[in-house]
Amino acid sequence: MNELQPECWYALRVSYSRELKLKEILDTHGLENFIPMSYKIIEKDGQRKRIRVPAIHNLVFVHAAYGALRSLQNDPVSRLAFYFLCHRGTRRPIVIPDSQMRNFMLVAGTEDESLLYLSPDEIPFEKGKRVRVLSGPFAGAVGVMLRLRKDRRVVVQVQGVMAVATTFIHPSLLQLCDGPQSE
Repeated sequence: MNELQPECWYALRVSYSRELKLKEILDTHGLENFIPMSYKIIEKDGQRKRIRVPAIHNLVFVHAAYGALRSLQNDPVSRLAFYFLCHRGTRRPIVIPDSQMRNFMLVAGTEDESLLYLSPDEIPFEKGKRVRVLSGPFAGAVGVMLRLRKDRRVVVQVQGVMAVATTFIHPSLLQLCDGPQSE
């Protein structure tokens, strides 16, 4: 892969649920990154606490040049193994278009407890209509309107990586979009 490639969004896989540790390392190197977070209730010493945890374990999205990530991957000081998510056929790292990542961050960044994180393989995107959310916490997001778990939801996909579905959005808050399904 070309070391002089411009900054792109990549999906990185880290083992043993060390995504927050990788986030710290990326932050110290000044690399933009995103981890979808959610709240979880845990019980410790008889007390219930609501804590913020990664919604998808072992997955971190980062906006950087390929060469910068490769040098960080080979850096013995950081000592944290991470791997690029790659296309099955080409075995090259998946490059996520900015528009897909922006839509994904709009939805996954809300930390709404009703969000559904799904594998893109289990979503019938061809059945839905492409829509834009006009207002509310997901305003501006572009996705596909589908019926999931007995509810109509807008599903935003990071192609080849994953998808996230919103909570129910009333049709009056949606606008049909022209153009291809995969923005």
